[in-house]
Amino acid sequence: MKKFMLFIAGLIALFVLLANLGPMILLGVSVWLLYIVFKQFIKSDSTAGKIGWVIAGLLILSIAFANIYAVIGVGAAYVLYVIYKQWQDEKHDDDIIVPSKTEDPFTNFEKQWAEMKNY
Repeated sequence: MKKFMLFIAGLIALFVLLANLGPMILLGVSVWLLYIVFKQFIKSDSTAGKIGWVIAGLLILSIAFANIYAVIGVGAAYVLYVIYKQWQDEKHDDDIIVPSKTEDPFTNFEKQWAEMKNY
C-alpha cells in the first residue's frame, strides 16, 4: 500500500511539474538575465549606465518574483525527488539479510556487514 501511495503522490507531483514547466523556464531565464544585468552593472563606468542597469534589473526581478507558479513547480520537483529517494530506500531494505538464531559466533558480524553494505 505504501508503494501505491508513493506512486500516486509521484504522479501528482509529475503532473504539477509538467503544468508549471513554462513558468519554471521563465524563472530560469529571469535569473540568467539578472546575472547578465549584474555583470553589466559592474562593468559600467557612468552613473547613468549604472542607473539604467539597476532599473533593468528591478524590472526583471519583478518579473521573477511575480512568477509564483515557478516556485510551485520547483516544489513539485523537490517532492518528486523525495519520493524517488524514498522508493530507492525501500528497494534496499529488501536486500538486508536477517541471519537466523544459531550458535554461530559470526551471526552478529554478518548482520552488521549487511547493514554497512547498504550505507
